[in-house]
Amino acid sequence: MASLTLLNHSLLSSSLPKTALSTKRPTPQCLSLSARSQFYGLKLCSSSSVSVPSTYSRKLSISAKVEKGSVPPAFTLKDQDNKNVSLSKFKGKPVVLYFYPADESPGCTKQACAFRDSYEKFKKAGAQVVGISGDSPESHKEFAKKYRLPYTLLSDEGNKVRKEWGVPSDLFGTLAGRQTYVLDKNLVVQYIYNNQFQPEKHIDETLKILQSL
Repeated sequence: MASLTLLNHSLLSSSLPKTALSTKRPTPQCLSLSARSQFYGLKLCSSSSVSVPSTYSRKLSISAKVEKGSVPPAFTLKDQDNKNVSLSKFKGKPVVLYFYPADESPGCTKQACAFRDSYEKFKKAGAQVVGISGDSPESHKEFAKKYRLPYTLLSDEGNKVRKEWGVPSDLFGTLAGRQTYVLDKNLVVQYIYNNQFQPEKHIDETLKILQSL
């Protein structure tokens, strides 16, 4: 087999002009956007070295800036009644603060209603519940009224607070992350829970933490 390979190579070398043999092959685009890809728009190649566009690298390397034991960045946002609410307002009691993608989406509605259904348990634990998304105060008001949500919803239009807190995105940055924080009465983070696809688990996990504070 080896001699046959050498023979073929020799015949090829003698039958082709030198310019054809010296032509460089174009470098494959190892990770490029493709409508035909089956992996969230990524097209993979078999090259041993994989290059990732810099914009993609930034999305994949997002990490939480707010960590357990830290005091998160302060904020002032509009609630569903269009009133300014600051994080400092909640000092003195534990706070369950959850970031969610959007009003009226299936998972977010399920999560919001689960917090509603367990609201008395949170009150019994002395905790305040706060939801934050990029929706407008008007959207929050309709959302809260439709599902009888008894807690505060804050409007983070432009997702400024989400970015400052470092809430990670899902699906390569295409979907706003679902992350819940438990803060103690001094607004120090005691627990962080992230689960995009099981929104109701946020309630069970945070109640366990509150009972241990």
